[in-house]
Amino acid sequence: MNTRLIAGLGALGLGVLLTSITICCLGSKRSTTSTPFFMKKTKNEHDLEAFVKNYGPLLLNRYKFSDVKKFTNSFKVKLGQGGYGGVYKGELLNGRLVAVKVLNASKGNGDEFINEVSSISRTSHVNIVTLLGFCLEGQKRALIYEFMPNGSLEKFIHGDNMETTTMPLGLEKLFQIAIGIARGLEYLHRGCNTRILHFDIKPHNILLDENFSPKISDFGLAKLSPRNESSISMAVARGTIGYIAPEVFSRNFGVVSHKSDVYSYGMMILEMVGGRKNIDVRISNTSEIYFPHWIYKRLEKHNDLGFPINMTIEETAMVRKMILVGLWCIQTNPSDRPSMSKVIEMLEGNLEALQIPPKPFLSSPPRSPAEESSTTY
Repeated sequence: MNTRLIAGLGALGLGVLLTSITICCLGSKRSTTSTPFFMKKTKNEHDLEAFVKNYGPLLLNRYKFSDVKKFTNSFKVKLGQGGYGGVYKGELLNGRLVAVKVLNASKGNGDEFINEVSSISRTSHVNIVTLLGFCLEGQKRALIYEFMPNGSLEKFIHGDNMETTTMPLGLEKLFQIAIGIARGLEYLHRGCNTRILHFDIKPHNILLDENFSPKISDFGLAKLSPRNESSISMAVARGTIGYIAPEVFSRNFGVVSHKSDVYSYGMMILEMVGGRKNIDVRISNTSEIYFPHWIYKRLEKHNDLGFPINMTIEETAMVRKMILVGLWCIQTNPSDRPSMSKVIEMLEGNLEALQIPPKPFLSSPPRSPAEESSTTY
């Protein structure tokens, strides 16, 4: 091989080497200033991570999504479906049973995650469900709660939802559940440093432990409010149709406040004592479609609740208390509704001290079965 050829090959090799070094340097520089597209985090993900870091839920365990899949056995047993995702049964490594709520990444921008963690991690009450941990891994978000073996209150009070293996709750147990829920709400409104407004009180969101003690759950729509403020601002209505207070829809009825939760509670305990949804379009008699008006009419005209005559005096008193308290709670004007502290006093006090409240001006119009489904804003 002649000297010219050797020199040419050497120059070529040097050029390739220099080019490779240049590409490596550029690549190295690029890797320090940007992240590959598939590894970039969205602004929402950054915001959620910042929330976790700044808020500091230090008492909560943080799990990887692979851990969540492991202790739910790849989401094998589904307990229910909510507006923001499914709930699955799981078991931690220590054998503790849990309920895992997997949040739907396509809904909202993470507000439901922030709402649940920021509100429920502030609580410690026998009638509030306990949040044990969470998963936040990009778009994958989950909340880990204590497991409630008896599920939601809804399946025990609505005849068409009752399972064949489920024994209906007796009146005394139902009455104690109503008081327990009231105590939980009273704690949220007055027992925390920051008032917590739930905005989605309904039978579906009341869970029952092994002793049928109630625990308020699902804080995805909750809002925090300073205790010294009597009202809060709200851009859009939130809650489930059939339980939403009128002022949440229109400020013409008053300001949005903790009294909006009182309204939802009133609608719920009327369902509990009536054993049916408050609006039942399947009933042929139109005067009976809206249960609160039907029961008020019987109180007003006959003072007769229309319940079985074989009830004991104690059971009759419990039923009457729940109805009167429920009707007070759903008063159209928020200022006419009692506080949850007063609700507890009314339920635990003498029946003779309870007066029949004024008839609510606002009635709920009948809706189709499709509209009657559990719609959450």
